[in-house]
Amino acid sequence: MAKKTIVVKLGTSVLTSGTSKIDRAHMVELVRQCAELYKQGHDIIVVTSGAIAAGREHLGAPELAPTMANKQMLAAIGQSQLIFIWQSLFNIYGLNVGQMLLTRADLDDRERFLNARDTMRALLDNRIVPIINENDAVATAEIKVGDNDNLSALAAILANADTLMLLTDQAGLFTADPRSNPDAKLIEVVDVIDDELRQLAGGTVGGLGTGGMATKLQAAEIACRSGIDVVIAAGVAEDVVLRVAEGKRVGTLFPSHITPLESRKQWILAGPPPSGVIVIDDGAVNAVRQKGSSLLPKGITEVIATFKRGDIVQVQTLQGKFLGRGICRYTSDELTIIAGCHSCDIESKLGYGYGAVAIHRDDLVLF
Repeated sequence: MAKKTIVVKLGTSVLTSGTSKIDRAHMVELVRQCAELYKQGHDIIVVTSGAIAAGREHLGAPELAPTMANKQMLAAIGQSQLIFIWQSLFNIYGLNVGQMLLTRADLDDRERFLNARDTMRALLDNRIVPIINENDAVATAEIKVGDNDNLSALAAILANADTLMLLTDQAGLFTADPRSNPDAKLIEVVDVIDDELRQLAGGTVGGLGTGGMATKLQAAEIACRSGIDVVIAAGVAEDVVLRVAEGKRVGTLFPSHITPLESRKQWILAGPPPSGVIVIDDGAVNAVRQKGSSLLPKGITEVIATFKRGDIVQVQTLQGKFLGRGICRYTSDELTIIAGCHSCDIESKLGYGYGAVAIHRDDLVLF
């Protein structure tokens, strides 16, 4: 099996097994499966719920008013407890974890989105398992992602993932609520998420209702549009993580019809107009066109207009011909300073760096 980047989202119901306490025995079984995929060479990212439940358990399940402040207090306590549990369990298999706490504001702002993406990439490049949760201790209604289903879809986009697993207390998406309708059938594959399907998910109760299957459909739609396959399955199913990763039929599959790379390059082509122009020399033209290389600062001869890090820019040859467009990793001011320099000199010129390339080959579309 080719190397994949896999996001595993675990709901509170999975982590607690439906009780009021964190089920460590079940968590270690999920970690065992993640560790097996890791040892096969795959990148694994865990999006975890359960901070409030962990905080409540740590305090001895006190009776608290259901205020936002109390929930944030429980999350503040529980986040440290939860990450400690994850670290302890992954340590059994000799793996390290790194915590990322995110809010909607981190993902809506382009600069913060890129910083989060760089952090994610650094963790994966160093073979560290990212453990992601919404920052409930500080998030308000205005900046919360809203639920960890949608957070997991955004995390999958950050990581340029291949597969997103939404593990829950349900076996998948059904034609009706299986707990009240014995004729309900599991929907094994969903090629199109339409209004009828949304109504089905939003009109049911309990685990299939709003906050349950409805938000999972939202997450599936976001991820599939970004070139990521999505599977909704039961977290208690035997070897569920391994079987989904192997492409076996488990739960409900939402197949993407494009790859993450194709999706990003389509956005680069059809997205906002370029904010500026980068002129590159003939050697750089040959490198990106003939060798499929990234664009390095060394090959840049001129920077035209003002743009921010993460903006789309036009790439132009010395002869004035448009070569393509891409997502720039540095601002126009920063590029002006490092233009013509070797990549190893970036940090000495700027005092910091966002990597060795001006535009990565995966973020560059050639005409």
